[in-house]
Amino acid sequence: MEKGGGRGLPCRPAVCGIVVLLCATAFSCSLAAEFRRVKDKDMKLDGSLCSLPKSPAFELGVAAIAFLTVAQLVGTTAAATTMRASTCSKPGKPAVTRGRAASVALLVLSWLCFALAVVLLATAASMNSGQRYGRGWMDGDCYVARTGVFGGAAALVVVTALLILGLTFVTKPAPAGISTMAARSCARGDTACTATIRVGAATGADAEHPGGRSRQ
Repeated sequence: MEKGGGRGLPCRPAVCGIVVLLCATAFSCSLAAEFRRVKDKDMKLDGSLCSLPKSPAFELGVAAIAFLTVAQLVGTTAAATTMRASTCSKPGKPAVTRGRAASVALLVLSWLCFALAVVLLATAASMNSGQRYGRGWMDGDCYVARTGVFGGAAALVVVTALLILGLTFVTKPAPAGISTMAARSCARGDTACTATIRVGAATGADAEHPGGRSRQ
């Protein structure tokens, strides 16, 4: 019977590598946008009307949001799936409960930091998309992103990446005694999961005792 407990370990470096690569790219885009954003001196006035040119910071901000979103989805989805299977394999144990509480806390914090970073990036990027005479950014007025907005978003990208990596390492894979099919059943909430786990544990106990029954 195929074992599923060790499958989480080989995938962990791959997930971490993808998250680090995507978050590093998002960080670079955010930091570059900070230096390429429009400034007050770029504003043009025509009487009571104003305009601002389009800046490369707009594309950089959008790219940072895209890379960060993919990293967030990949990291949290992989961790949540592993956490689900691991919790189902040993339901009710205090160690599992504490581990799940830590994982849930990191998961919530990562989504909060992600949401705040996206809000900052989206707002600042929209201010760099070009503001025409009479339209501006809001109610006909022109707005310029303050210094440090993109930089603050870049810092949040780093925090989000660290939280995702912490979540990946805190979340433990299902034990080796659980088959791949049983782990999938647990992830689906199958009621036969507990019975499968008990049968697997009983089989392992028979194998450990010399006087136990042997199978041909």
